[in-house]
Amino acid sequence: MKRIAILFFIFFAVNLLNAQTKVLKMSATKSNDFGVTYFLPKTMLTVHVNYSKVTQKAGPYARYAEKYLGVKEQSVVSEDQIYYKLNNINVISKGVVDKYASYLIEFKSKTTSPFVYLTEDGLICTINADYEPESTGDNKAPAQSVSESAKIPPHSVFTEEYLNAGSVTKMAEVAAKQIYKLRDSRTDLLTGNADNAPRDGEGMKIVLANLEAQEKALTELFTGTTNVETFNSDFDIEPVSNIDKEVLLRFSKYTGVVGKDDLSGSPVYINIQNLESVEPQEIFDPRRRTKEAHSIVYNTPGKATVEVFYGITSLYKNTVSVVQFGNKQILATSIFDDKKAPVKVYFYPETGAIKQIIQ
Repeated sequence: MKRIAILFFIFFAVNLLNAQTKVLKMSATKSNDFGVTYFLPKTMLTVHVNYSKVTQKAGPYARYAEKYLGVKEQSVVSEDQIYYKLNNINVISKGVVDKYASYLIEFKSKTTSPFVYLTEDGLICTINADYEPESTGDNKAPAQSVSESAKIPPHSVFTEEYLNAGSVTKMAEVAAKQIYKLRDSRTDLLTGNADNAPRDGEGMKIVLANLEAQEKALTELFTGTTNVETFNSDFDIEPVSNIDKEVLLRFSKYTGVVGKDDLSGSPVYINIQNLESVEPQEIFDPRRRTKEAHSIVYNTPGKATVEVFYGITSLYKNTVSVVQFGNKQILATSIFDDKKAPVKVYFYPETGAIKQIIQ
């Protein structure tokens, strides 16, 4: 126990000095009795929920959109409203340290320069082999609103005729005429029929962008505006047994993602089905304890089907690896005794399974 405590102290001291390091190389030397402590992972499932808040505002001339612009009713925002919608759901399987799965690799003193690569959390990566951590792709950009082109206020393009109009109907008519004039101006520029057109390409881009912004501002007086903000929420689940139609979260059209106990939303369910035919071995057979003390313990993960559904609609279904549904196996350290042909072992740090053994 004293030796293990010293190893932990050395490990975390090195970790603090190398805060940016993703993996650590731990050598088995005489100073630590040729032993390296490591952890095996357990599986956590992260359900990633992507949803949007949609804000719609009706234009003051919505009822004239078809009459003056030929825009059909289904393409026009007819009333102000805010609602939320589910976009997609993804489930990410990741390995986290199992604090109850700590083991000690004990090499013989005659072994040629044995070393082990561990993650900064202590998960085993390789034995006697260099290791470069793979990109997980889990870094998520913060939620952003949908980007929009530069907007200008409608009143900045109002003409004198528009401002002097005596009724809503007349104002809508004048605004529509201005939209057609802007379209004609853009067409003249593009076809080379415009007087005093910019001579350089950059100037042309600026003028066309300005015309487009003016047209958009006036058109929105008829069609209305729609602004979309996108958000992400994550929910972690540690699978230990089958799950049948368990409420994962609730979703409301009016408030978005809410807690699973908040009845203002409709339930989003999750199913997890163990696909293995044998029961997981949570505790080693006592007869293996002696072998385990002089062996390398590793995981053989199981498989599970994960499904997430909303109402009767399946939003996600896939098969994933789950350590808890598998078993643990042992690899004798005697394979490292050959000085002429040192053995290299590669692991999957996220599952603790052996990836490759090379001699």
